[in-house]
Amino acid sequence: MRIKNKVILREINVKTLKYILTYLVMFALAIIFLIPFIWMVVTALKIPDQVFSYPIEWIPRPVVWSNFINAWTIKPFTLYLKNTCIITFSSVLGTVITSSMAAYGFSRTHFPGRDLLFALMLGTMMVPSVVTNIPLYIIFRIFGWLNTFKPLIVPSLLGGGSFYIFLLRQFFLTIPLELEDAAKMDGCSTFRIWWTIFIPLSRPALASVAVLSFVSHWNEFFNPLIYINTQDKYTLSLGLRYFMDEYLTQYNLLMAASTLVVLPCIIFFFFTQRYFIEGIVMSGLKE
Repeated sequence: MRIKNKVILREINVKTLKYILTYLVMFALAIIFLIPFIWMVVTALKIPDQVFSYPIEWIPRPVVWSNFINAWTIKPFTLYLKNTCIITFSSVLGTVITSSMAAYGFSRTHFPGRDLLFALMLGTMMVPSVVTNIPLYIIFRIFGWLNTFKPLIVPSLLGGGSFYIFLLRQFFLTIPLELEDAAKMDGCSTFRIWWTIFIPLSRPALASVAVLSFVSHWNEFFNPLIYINTQDKYTLSLGLRYFMDEYLTQYNLLMAASTLVVLPCIIFFFFTQRYFIEGIVMSGLKE
């Protein structure tokens, strides 16, 4: 009996040690990944002469809180914020709705060529985005959409991307067929089944799509740079670029503005991380 108790205690100690080591490694990695963000925030509170001082002063003296106010007012950032919100929230809403519709079609409906069409859609994930930039620019120019928000929003109303459709399709496959069959017996249409059954049950996966889409559109720089020509339509990412002058860059103000731009992404992820992780995990349970 004593020998058995010793074995049990030894196993418990080994498990406890593994947990401690795991958390220590995770904590160390978290600190490493946080160092650039910490440097950005610290730099945002410095005077210009302290930005590139060596060794790095992690505690700025003095702490210049006015950098955040100056960074926000030196450019029309309120206008940039408005433009970014219009583009981001329209794109996120369009992506969530249309990608879930497409995913429902690929996972639950049966039509000729469905699997081939799905394979072709997945194949587009292997095509670098730079390959499609020139054709898309020509198409949008023919439509007369240059210097408007349409090139930045309309693609999100058409599925938003192959990855989002694939992610939701994998999640929809985990929903029991019996729920759909019962709804059909009650006379529900395909649209109603999608809206009243699949959407409520897919909140984790939809949250994952929303988070990924939000971060992507909020931080997008290249597409606005191509399609937007006038300052009254600039986004926050383009506004940050104009802190960098040919002869002078105010890095403390640039870091202050960058901190303000990054905060919405952090806050949004903080409130949705539980659903985000759950959606990513559950989307891979069934092929």
